[in-house]
Amino acid sequence: MFDRKRQTSLRSFLLGGLLGSVAGVLAAGGLRRSRSAGEDGQQIDGVRAFEQAPCHMEWRAREQSESTLT
Repeated sequence: MFDRKRQTSLRSFLLGGLLGSVAGVLAAGGLRRSRSAGEDGQQIDGVRAFEQAPCHMEWRAREQSESTLT
């Protein structure tokens, strides 16, 4: 009886690991696509919104002022 329970637990563990791996690969593929530019070369809305954020504008201004000093 111990062997039957052990087999069931092992099978459940392996099946869960396989499903988790597949889910991870699919999620990573979805993240990769969402970060890239659209098919027409335009930036996605999230990136465009970030570039208009005050913190990004301050960073860009600081980078430009530092590059003019060197």
